[in-house]
Amino acid sequence: MQSFQQDCVELALRKFRNGQVDRRTLLAGLAALGVGAAGGAEAQAQRQLVMVNWGGIANQAFGRHYGDPFQAANPGWRVVQDSTGPSAGRIRSMVESGRTTWDLCDSSATSAFLLGGLNLLNRVDYGVVNREHVIGPTFALDHGAAPYSFSNVLVYDSQRFPEAPTSWADFWDLRKFPGTRLLRRDAAGALDAAQMSLGKDMANLYPLDVRATLARVREIRRNLVFWTSGAESEQFIRTGEAVMGQIWHTRAKVLEQESNGRFKFIWNQGILQPGIFVSPRGNPGGEMAQRLLASMLANAEQQVELLKFLGNGPTNPAAAAVVPEEFRRFNPTDPANARVQVAQNGRWWGENYARVNADYIDMVTG
Repeated sequence: MQSFQQDCVELALRKFRNGQVDRRTLLAGLAALGVGAAGGAEAQAQRQLVMVNWGGIANQAFGRHYGDPFQAANPGWRVVQDSTGPSAGRIRSMVESGRTTWDLCDSSATSAFLLGGLNLLNRVDYGVVNREHVIGPTFALDHGAAPYSFSNVLVYDSQRFPEAPTSWADFWDLRKFPGTRLLRRDAAGALDAAQMSLGKDMANLYPLDVRATLARVREIRRNLVFWTSGAESEQFIRTGEAVMGQIWHTRAKVLEQESNGRFKFIWNQGILQPGIFVSPRGNPGGEMAQRLLASMLANAEQQVELLKFLGNGPTNPAAAAVVPEEFRRFNPTDPANARVQVAQNGRWWGENYARVNADYIDMVTG
């Protein structure tokens, strides 16, 4: 199953291959995502911090956005990238074996609660990391904090519907909006939307009613197709195999722009999620990993550059005011967009994901 972070790298490479960005911009954008040359044996060296991402791309630049500012402020320290993928399972195995070689990992709120609850992560030192550098509590957790955001949104083919859908209730209304629907082959996001479609207030969406939301998805099972990667979600919509879907906002933006507005998306009832970075317990760089995380959250300007490059939402509250006008409509954390979305409850998903997702997969594949 492809993660949002892996899909960002894929989008960046597509822009480069299509001539939409030059190599310098590509490398800078990948650096902001935390993608660079793999650390390998260098990870063990002194005065290095190893940031682990989902890229798998070998290049010679960590770049300007996060690494260079941190290194300039901390002479003698170097940030090394490892793009082998920091899954929750790999983090757990590394820490439990007593051989931690990673300092900071691009993870998720769900994993932060799950692994943090198992005492496998360092707590964020909010004496070093400034809570005021994020827009809300879901972006600054006990065991992780978020320098970027993303959202699950409703995308639709405007040529198929004279009246636009405005909510997840419309997504489930096959009579008023006929046609095949698209969901991710993953419960997180799909069941949040199902709960909203049942009319539950967004302000009190959690805990989810698992039985009711699974039944809700089952109602339209015969009219559903499922995606496992960002490119696949785009393709389902482009080819007309699905006329309405729940996909990442970054892919929805590409669809809208490349179709000259035929494929549209709405922010209303979007599911806003933090791009959480965590630090595995026993990390070799010690408390300097906290300083790197603090630097990433404080750097509003570079967060905006990442928004312009790929669409990842900035999380520093100072960023919104400096986002260029033409990018605000595509920014998930712009105040106008954020206020109509729901912040996904990572704690609830961290406590329930394994069981709920297993039931979801059984249902959609049965």
